[in-house]
Amino acid sequence: MQSNRTPRRIVLSMLGAASLLAAPASAFASILDYVGECVPFARAVSGIQIWGDAWTWWSQADGRYQRGQQPEVGAVVAFAKSRPLPLGHVAVVSRVIEPRVVMVTHANWSRQNGERGHVEQDVTLFDVSPTGDWSAVKVWYRDSRGLGSTVYPVNGFIYGRPADGAKVARARVAPELTGEDPDYVGSLIDAYAR
Repeated sequence: MQSNRTPRRIVLSMLGAASLLAAPASAFASILDYVGECVPFARAVSGIQIWGDAWTWWSQADGRYQRGQQPEVGAVVAFAKSRPLPLGHVAVVSRVIEPRVVMVTHANWSRQNGERGHVEQDVTLFDVSPTGDWSAVKVWYRDSRGLGSTVYPVNGFIYGRPADGAKVARARVAPELTGEDPDYVGSLIDAYAR
Protein backbone atom coordinates (compact mmCIF):
# COMPACT_ATOMS: atom_id res chain seq x y z
CA MET A 1 0.00 0.00 0.00
CA GLN A 2 1.68 3.14 -1.22
CA SER A 3 0.86 6.61 -0.03
CA ASN A 4 -0.81 8.76 -2.67
CA ARG A 5 1.76 11.47 -1.95
CA THR A 6 4.20 11.88 -4.80
CA PRO A 7 7.25 13.95 -3.84
CA ARG A 8 7.57 17.19 -5.81
CA ARG A 9 10.56 17.04 -8.15
CA ILE A 10 13.40 19.17 -6.98
CA VAL A 11 16.62 18.11 -8.60
CA LEU A 12 19.28 17.98 -5.91
CA SER A 13 22.68 16.39 -5.86
CA MET A 14 22.82 15.72 -2.16
CA LEU A 15 25.71 13.57 -1.03
CA GLY A 16 24.79 13.47 2.65
CA ALA A 17 23.41 15.48 5.51
CA ALA A 18 26.21 18.03 5.20
CA SER A 19 24.82 19.07 1.84
CA LEU A 20 21.61 20.08 3.60
CA LEU A 21 23.62 22.95 5.04
CA ALA A 22 24.64 24.18 1.61
CA ALA A 23 21.06 24.82 0.53
CA PRO A 24 18.74 27.33 2.16
CA ALA A 25 15.73 25.87 3.99
CA SER A 26 13.48 27.45 1.36
CA ALA A 27 14.99 25.11 -1.28
CA PHE A 28 13.23 22.16 0.36
CA ALA A 29 9.47 22.02 0.50
CA SER A 30 9.93 18.70 2.30
CA ILE A 31 12.65 16.20 3.15
CA LEU A 32 10.52 13.94 0.98
CA ASP A 33 11.70 15.99 -2.03
CA TYR A 34 15.19 14.54 -1.65
CA VAL A 35 16.61 12.81 -4.74
CA GLY A 36 19.67 10.63 -4.26
CA GLU A 37 21.00 7.51 -2.61
CA CYS A 38 19.37 5.62 0.28
CA VAL A 39 22.25 6.08 2.74
CA PRO A 40 22.30 9.91 3.04
CA PHE A 41 18.50 9.94 3.20
CA ALA A 42 18.34 7.31 5.96
CA ARG A 43 21.09 9.06 7.93
CA ALA A 44 19.40 12.46 7.63
CA VAL A 45 15.92 11.34 8.67
CA SER A 46 16.86 8.76 11.31
CA GLY A 47 19.67 10.72 12.92
CA ILE A 48 21.84 7.60 12.97
CA GLN A 49 25.35 8.76 12.23
CA ILE A 50 26.78 5.96 10.11
CA TRP A 51 28.52 6.44 6.77
CA GLY A 52 29.47 4.02 4.02
CA ASP A 53 27.61 1.54 1.85
CA ALA A 54 24.26 0.37 3.18
CA TRP A 55 25.41 -3.23 3.63
CA THR A 56 28.04 -2.05 6.17
CA TRP A 57 25.57 -0.29 8.47
CA TRP A 58 24.68 -3.38 10.50
CA SER A 59 28.28 -4.16 11.46
CA GLN A 60 29.13 -0.47 11.94
CA ALA A 61 26.23 -0.13 14.38
CA ASP A 62 27.59 -2.97 16.55
CA GLY A 63 28.71 -1.48 19.86
CA ARG A 64 27.53 1.99 18.87
CA TYR A 65 23.75 1.71 18.46
CA GLN A 66 21.23 -0.76 19.80
CA ARG A 67 20.19 -3.34 17.22
CA GLY A 68 17.53 -5.98 17.09
CA GLN A 69 14.93 -7.94 15.17
CA GLN A 70 11.77 -6.02 16.12
CA PRO A 71 10.65 -3.04 14.04
CA GLU A 72 9.88 0.31 15.62
CA VAL A 73 9.18 3.74 14.20
CA GLY A 74 12.38 5.63 13.43
CA ALA A 75 14.57 2.51 13.27
CA VAL A 76 16.65 1.85 10.19
CA VAL A 77 16.12 -1.53 8.55
CA ALA A 78 19.48 -2.73 7.27
CA PHE A 79 19.21 -4.90 4.16
CA ALA A 80 22.10 -7.30 3.70
CA LYS A 81 24.34 -7.38 0.66
CA SER A 82 22.82 -9.74 -1.90
CA ARG A 83 22.84 -10.39 -5.62
CA PRO A 84 19.94 -7.97 -6.30
CA LEU A 85 21.38 -5.47 -3.77
CA PRO A 86 25.18 -5.57 -4.08
CA LEU A 87 25.50 -2.44 -1.90
CA GLY A 88 22.66 -3.39 0.44
CA HIS A 89 19.89 -0.92 1.24
CA VAL A 90 18.69 1.09 4.24
CA ALA A 91 15.20 2.39 4.91
CA VAL A 92 13.53 4.12 7.85
CA VAL A 93 10.50 2.54 9.53
CA SER A 94 7.67 5.07 9.38
CA ARG A 95 4.83 2.89 10.72
CA VAL A 96 4.41 -0.50 12.35
CA ILE A 97 1.19 -2.00 11.02
CA GLU A 98 1.29 -5.47 12.58
CA PRO A 99 4.01 -7.88 13.72
CA ARG A 100 5.00 -8.84 10.15
CA VAL A 101 4.07 -5.69 8.24
CA VAL A 102 5.67 -2.25 8.46
CA MET A 103 5.79 0.83 6.30
CA VAL A 104 9.17 2.30 5.45
CA THR A 105 10.22 5.54 3.87
CA HIS A 106 13.30 5.26 1.69
CA ALA A 107 15.15 6.69 -1.27
CA ASN A 108 16.39 5.14 -4.48
CA TRP A 109 14.19 2.05 -4.73
CA SER A 110 11.44 2.25 -7.36
CA ARG A 111 11.71 4.31 -10.50
CA GLN A 112 9.57 7.40 -10.83
CA ASN A 113 9.16 8.77 -14.34
CA GLY A 114 11.90 6.35 -15.38
CA GLU A 115 14.39 7.71 -12.82
CA ARG A 116 15.78 6.24 -9.61
CA GLY A 117 16.70 8.13 -6.46
CA HIS A 118 13.34 9.53 -5.43
CA VAL A 119 11.88 9.15 -1.96
CA GLU A 120 8.90 6.89 -1.42
CA GLN A 121 6.88 7.36 1.76
CA ASP A 122 5.07 4.56 3.61
CA VAL A 123 6.12 1.66 1.40
CA THR A 124 4.99 -1.78 2.57
CA LEU A 125 7.68 -4.11 3.86
CA PHE A 126 6.46 -7.64 4.61
CA ASP A 127 8.38 -10.12 6.78
CA VAL A 128 8.49 -13.45 4.93
CA SER A 129 11.05 -15.14 7.17
CA PRO A 130 10.03 -18.62 8.35
CA THR A 131 10.28 -17.67 12.04
CA GLY A 132 9.03 -14.07 11.90
CA ASP A 133 12.42 -12.59 12.76
CA TRP A 134 12.56 -10.07 9.88
CA SER A 135 15.57 -11.81 8.31
CA ALA A 136 13.81 -11.97 4.91
CA VAL A 137 11.38 -9.46 3.43
CA LYS A 138 9.41 -8.56 0.35
CA VAL A 139 9.06 -4.89 -0.59
CA TRP A 140 6.26 -3.02 -2.35
CA TYR A 141 7.53 -2.01 -5.76
CA ARG A 142 6.03 0.93 -7.61
CA ASP A 143 6.39 -0.54 -11.11
CA SER A 144 4.48 -3.71 -10.25
CA ARG A 145 2.02 -1.86 -7.99
CA GLY A 146 2.38 -4.55 -5.38
CA LEU A 147 4.85 -6.62 -3.41
CA GLY A 148 7.74 -7.61 -5.56
CA SER A 149 8.53 -11.28 -6.00
CA THR A 150 12.13 -10.95 -4.79
CA VAL A 151 12.93 -11.94 -1.21
CA TYR A 152 15.64 -9.72 0.28
CA PRO A 153 17.85 -10.73 3.23
CA VAL A 154 17.78 -8.30 6.15
CA ASN A 155 20.25 -8.06 9.02
CA GLY A 156 17.82 -6.34 11.36
CA PHE A 157 16.89 -2.95 12.77
CA ILE A 158 19.22 -0.24 14.03
CA TYR A 159 17.36 1.73 16.68
CA GLY A 160 19.46 4.84 17.04
CA ARG A 161 19.74 4.50 20.81
CA PRO A 162 23.32 4.22 22.01
CA ALA A 163 24.54 0.73 22.82
CA ASP A 164 25.53 0.27 26.46
CA GLY A 165 28.34 2.69 27.22
CA ALA A 166 28.52 4.11 23.70
CA LYS A 167 28.46 7.83 23.08
CA VAL A 168 26.92 8.60 19.72
CA ALA A 169 25.57 11.72 18.10
CA ARG A 170 21.99 11.49 16.95
CA ALA A 171 19.57 14.03 15.57
CA ARG A 172 15.87 13.45 16.12
CA VAL A 173 13.83 11.26 13.79
CA ALA A 174 12.10 13.20 11.04
CA PRO A 175 8.60 13.69 12.45
CA GLU A 176 7.47 14.37 8.89
CA LEU A 177 7.66 10.62 8.35
CA THR A 178 5.26 9.96 11.19
CA GLY A 179 2.96 12.93 10.61
CA GLU A 180 4.14 15.00 13.58
CA ASP A 181 5.71 18.15 12.13
CA PRO A 182 5.29 19.47 8.57
CA ASP A 183 7.97 22.13 9.15
CA TYR A 184 10.67 19.61 9.98
CA VAL A 185 13.18 20.58 7.29
CA GLY A 186 14.19 23.82 9.01
CA SER A 187 14.78 22.00 12.28
CA LEU A 188 16.78 19.31 10.45
CA ILE A 189 19.07 21.94 8.98
CA ASP A 190 19.38 23.61 12.39
CA ALA A 191 20.31 20.26 13.98
CA TYR A 192 23.12 19.64 11.50
CA ALA A 193 24.39 23.22 11.85
CA ARG A 194 25.20 22.64 15.52
